[in-house]
Amino acid sequence: MKHNEKRTVLITGCSSGIGYETAKMFAEANFKVVMASRNLKPLISLQKKLEKKNSDLLPLKLDVTKKDDVFKAVDTLPEEFRDIDILVNNAGLAIGVDKFYEGNVDEWDTVIDTNVKGLIYVTRAVIPNMVKRNRGHIINIGSIAGREVYPGGNIYCATKFAVRALTKALKVDLLGTKIRVSTVDPGMVETNFSNVRYRGDKEAAKNVYKGMTPLTPKDIADIVFFCATRPPHCNILEVVVMPTDQSGAVFVNKKLR
Repeated sequence: MKHNEKRTVLITGCSSGIGYETAKMFAEANFKVVMASRNLKPLISLQKKLEKKNSDLLPLKLDVTKKDDVFKAVDTLPEEFRDIDILVNNAGLAIGVDKFYEGNVDEWDTVIDTNVKGLIYVTRAVIPNMVKRNRGHIINIGSIAGREVYPGGNIYCATKFAVRALTKALKVDLLGTKIRVSTVDPGMVETNFSNVRYRGDKEAAKNVYKGMTPLTPKDIADIVFFCATRPPHCNILEVVVMPTDQSGAVFVNKKLR
């Protein structure tokens, strides 16, 4: 990266957790940041908080599951934000821990539409301009769930396996260009994720991390930023990161008091 050049990053799912911390980190490092989320309020708040440090922040109301809205949003970005140099596909969720044969098909649709189709739509909307300019970096937020399955993870795991496959396929398709592709696959990170997964049951969500020290959203933001700021010839394809208290999808050290 040239120090006198201000690059543009688009991050999805920015209203909380990993997306929020990633947007904050890039903004504080003086990147132009397009902060996309269905919920604008936290983004406007972050913009106000950081405007003295960085005036090049754009809150963008965006539901990644709505194909036409995604393409329109990317096509109509203000001129100064139009050339996306880094895309961070962070929007994602899980709902429920039901066995497959007891699962809610409508909830599955929401998970698949967000985690797979949403990522596909945003990437497809952004990538042609990267190819045209022969520069860019796509960073997908995957999961340990894209490498191992675990009880109650069926559809969520399937979507994250898809993200990992898409990352590899993109890297193959982009061979010969200067565009980089990465996936960052975390284990347990304490965010709003578990509240959504347990359908708002805060006690159940809290118990997920009880007795262990999970990763924080800032930990993941830091890794994303590291991947994005390597020299242009260096492509970190995959990062797997877990808390020290975790050794795999189902191996977690919990000291219950």
